[in-house]
Amino acid sequence: MTRRVAVVVAVATAIAVWFLVVSAPAVAFTTRDMLGREVTLAAPPARIVSLVPSITEILYALNAEDMLVGVTDFCDFPAEARQKPKVGGMVAPSLEAIVALKPDLVIATTEGSREDAIVQLRRLKIPVYLVTAHRAADVTLLIARMGELTGRQAAAGPLVARIEHRIEAVKKAVLPLSRPRVLYVLWPEPLIVPGRDAIVTELIQIAGGQSLTAGDADSWPRYSLEAAVAKGPEVILLANHGAGTGAISMDKWRRLSELPAVKAGRLLSVDGDLMHRYGPRFVDGLEQLARAIHPEAFP
Repeated sequence: MTRRVAVVVAVATAIAVWFLVVSAPAVAFTTRDMLGREVTLAAPPARIVSLVPSITEILYALNAEDMLVGVTDFCDFPAEARQKPKVGGMVAPSLEAIVALKPDLVIATTEGSREDAIVQLRRLKIPVYLVTAHRAADVTLLIARMGELTGRQAAAGPLVARIEHRIEAVKKAVLPLSRPRVLYVLWPEPLIVPGRDAIVTELIQIAGGQSLTAGDADSWPRYSLEAAVAKGPEVILLANHGAGTGAISMDKWRRLSELPAVKAGRLLSVDGDLMHRYGPRFVDGLEQLARAIHPEAFP
């Protein structure tokens, strides 16, 4: 074979290989969401719409915010998330706004997003990844899953390790102490408190307290004030919320002067956004709970 013919053959071969590469279909990307449902994408996601403030926080913590093309009106942390395109609320987001962003994947939750919105998205051939978290272990698993989903495993591993280290430090600090009866107030009127499957119920337990409403089957049941008072709380924690809702007034609770918590000056405010969202900041909420329940353990 002459040199000229060899060069021609080499060039032709290179062109053929290039054509095969660029014309080959993308490799399907299949995973399972937090409910165990199979989710299949044409390729690993590059454009994500988050309908969950907790997920928005996780993606920023993993340095995956460049993949985040849309968020809800409630995705307010970190501050940079407020600059992302909005798709409306969690319960009934705008399908038109989501479609216009051309996402590869929408991340939603069964405990905030309406089922019909999820069904509509699937009908539009937009894959939906569902998340939920009722325990601290669910949060660290979710962070690891988001690391895999976004190719940010190198960031997820150390983040999970730091969170688990801080959880263990709280457990160690409160281990030898008694467990006071804790009434946690999510909302004052109607009175809403954490039940068995609310993540804050486990956080109170880890923080060295005993949630008085932990036995209720609902995640966030409504209570009467009389039922709450009858349990004789030794610590009362009032959750403050973001989104301009302001702090829960303490005046009504201070008037219940015969309650052990009020007598002992254990009526306190805590940051609800840290307790209820299952992003990386939940461990900040755990430490805040531990300091409120056992200040003697954290000088």
